[in-house]
Amino acid sequence: MNNLLIRAITAFLLLPGIFAGILPWLIAALDPWKGNAGIPADAGLMVGIAGLIILLRSAWDFYVSGLGTLAPWSPPIKLVSCGLYRCTRNPMYLGVLLIVAGWSIGYGSPMLLGYLFFAAAAFHLRIVFQEEPWLAERYPKQWPHYAASVQRWQPNFTACHIRTAGK
Repeated sequence: MNNLLIRAITAFLLLPGIFAGILPWLIAALDPWKGNAGIPADAGLMVGIAGLIILLRSAWDFYVSGLGTLAPWSPPIKLVSCGLYRCTRNPMYLGVLLIVAGWSIGYGSPMLLGYLFFAAAAFHLRIVFQEEPWLAERYPKQWPHYAASVQRWQPNFTACHIRTAGK
């Protein structure tokens, strides 16, 4: 196994593993108000699986197209603008949020719902104040066109055909 693959797997297990796996499980275990509230657990499972698929595809694009990982200590060396990144600038975060939403639905957990909103706000602040300025500095020719063409959060599936400059 090459070094990049090991770093990519490690980062995947650590970051989404903690924030979309271990923390939600612990929160649900500690939530005295949890209960399914009439929502079938299967609905939560389906939402969570959709999030996992999005997360896996996004991490794959970081590894294959960006030649990096989802970890801040080993970021892609190329701007990733393929796959789901043509529809939204942050599919990986959306995948994590869907996984947490799936946990929340499946457990009927108000505390997990609170965690979902906290995580969404934290992700947004990190993206706006840290990631996007870093991307603008690192990719001065590609980033402006990409940022203008692809929305930060809301997926635009009709605009997925847009390519960034230099592609």
